Amino acid sequence: MHALSRQPTSNQEHMHPKLAATVRRHLEAPSRKPVASHNAAALELLLQALADQPRPLVLDSFCGTGHSTAALAQQHPGHLVVGIDKSGHRLAKQPDDSPENTLLLHAECEGLWQMLAERDIAADYHYLLYPNPWPKAKHLQRRVHGCGGFFWLLQLGGRIELRSNWQAYVEEFGVAMHLAAHPGGVSRVMPVTPLSLFELKYMESGHELWAFTGAINASTQALSGQPLAGRTWLATP
Repeated sequence: MHALSRQPTSNQEHMHPKLAATVRRHLEAPSRKPVASHNAAALELLLQALADQPRPLVLDSFCGTGHSTAALAQQHPGHLVVGIDKSGHRLAKQPDDSPENTLLLHAECEGLWQMLAERDIAADYHYLLYPNPWPKAKHLQRRVHGCGGFFWLLQLGGRIELRSNWQAYVEEFGVAMHLAAHPGGVSRVMPVTPLSLFELKYMESGHELWAFTGAINASTQALSGQPLAGRTWLATP
């Protein structure tokens, strides 16, 4: 049994008033950061894995311990499922029995997104499961949809699923995707089998879980409001 987790608390009562302006600024003037050496090393590992066995990509950004990466690899056996996290400490706790089609990378997600996009490398599926929600209003630009990396996320294409235990965060992400001309759906989800340790902890703590699902390009149309990761069903809001 995991220790109970507190739900996010915020001084932001509703959607952030600067959300639209922030998203539009990043879309109109993409941010290009210098390439960090550890991000470049992670990219080389990924390129080598694709050279050794070419196959389509699934990205599991902010993967933490890699338990979600292993679960997603079982659901996408024909893909290379790549877990990305900036914490080597968390990645060191990866499952011992991960499928052969998994690859865990120690890198900042936003930096790796940029390098992949600049090389025209796309993903068929992109999961963002419980990223840090940064609930304080002053931290809008640290959220996935409020940071400069959001532009690069969009360039990777594919089907998108973002989950969080903070409804406002998922709704903001949905608005950002709509502003970027890639609308999707926001729904409550109740996993039958948790994808990650965070999801397990939030379920045991009685939190409501929310998901945005959508598709960035026409070749990967997703059904709005239908979670991409299997073994889930929609709960009535």
